[in-house]
Amino acid sequence: MNKADIKKVVLAYSGGLDTSVIIPWLKENYNNCEVIAVSGNVGQGDELDGLEEKAIKTGASKLYVLDLTDEYVDEYIIPTMQAGAIYEDYLLGTSHARPCIAKGLVEIALKEGADAICHGCTGKGNDQVRFELAVKHFAPGMPIIAPWREWTIKSREEEIDYAEAHNIPLKINRETNYSKDKNLWHLSHEGLDLEDPSNEPQYEKPGFLEMGVSPAQAPDEPTYITLEFDQGKPVKLNGEAMSAKEIILKLNAIGGANGIGIIDIVENRLVGIKCRGVYETPGGTILYRAHEALESICLDKMTLHEKQRLSITFAELVYNGQWFTPLREALSAFVTKTQEHVTGTVKLKLYKGNIIKAGIESPWSLYSESIATFGESDYDQSQAAGFINLYGLPIAVQAMVDAKNQK
Repeated sequence: MNKADIKKVVLAYSGGLDTSVIIPWLKENYNNCEVIAVSGNVGQGDELDGLEEKAIKTGASKLYVLDLTDEYVDEYIIPTMQAGAIYEDYLLGTSHARPCIAKGLVEIALKEGADAICHGCTGKGNDQVRFELAVKHFAPGMPIIAPWREWTIKSREEEIDYAEAHNIPLKINRETNYSKDKNLWHLSHEGLDLEDPSNEPQYEKPGFLEMGVSPAQAPDEPTYITLEFDQGKPVKLNGEAMSAKEIILKLNAIGGANGIGIIDIVENRLVGIKCRGVYETPGGTILYRAHEALESICLDKMTLHEKQRLSITFAELVYNGQWFTPLREALSAFVTKTQEHVTGTVKLKLYKGNIIKAGIESPWSLYSESIATFGESDYDQSQAAGFINLYGLPIAVQAMVDAKNQK
């Protein structure tokens, strides 16, 4: 990449520490290039407040705010949830947001005739891969600028120094400088005291958790909810028809109030580094559990087991930034087929961080009480003897051969 050729850059902009610093840095290091900021709204809420003023004040020529919330839910979150994809207990909140944002970023870059795309991901993390693989899919020849792989800044503390020297307003300080990522699905916390796995997260400290409370602070009485699915997609909450996005947002509030969906994990990043993080995913955790419960009565054994195996591959593809790949699309086609009869209602009891099943119903249920009952049924139990003889025949033959040869 010849810096002299870079006259217009489209920046993935969040208004956080990294991207706030990047705007003046780009202008200083890339010939005072025009910087167009693009923010993908995937449900960050008040983080978008005042973003345009801040972007312009720090040197951007304009800001695009793309409302991607419906697309994010319908085309990324729900297909991943239907797949049952979980990466090391992590419900992939940052992972599937990145390809959605990157797609919008490329669309603006092509519309504006940009010479390069820039992101604020570090050289240690997964997001650099997720962004850049999506860019390569939609604009394979587009140059990519990643300041963390170029500049001399070595830490978030030095970033704050740079911001202060350039009069860049920040919403954080050195004491609350957690690295966070927020959208309508989750909130992640990394850095500071969490970098030592021996430290207990400060769940009860005011302001640490943002999407809910710790289980210890949750109500002493349980909350009951019902979720209705149609072909694996959530369509009703407590009997009221809603969009999937509306259901997730309401489940966030209900789940958060009951201390649901908080995990503390040391995960294996794509680049080979282990990283400790705390994730809040209240609504998503409830949705996954309800969907899994419904599948338990609607899917046959072989399909369910194969789906569980493939869910690990699906999760790795999402985590590793390979959303726009033939394999992910093929797995999604498989998942869609499995969801044809995943229709019904799940009742759950939420209590102090726990999700307890309280009943499942489906017109497509494969569970037969008349067959499974311990009471009198039409099932002829004597038929099991012949089945066991056939099923155990290889074991019996092996035992006879072993006994003959041991003599």
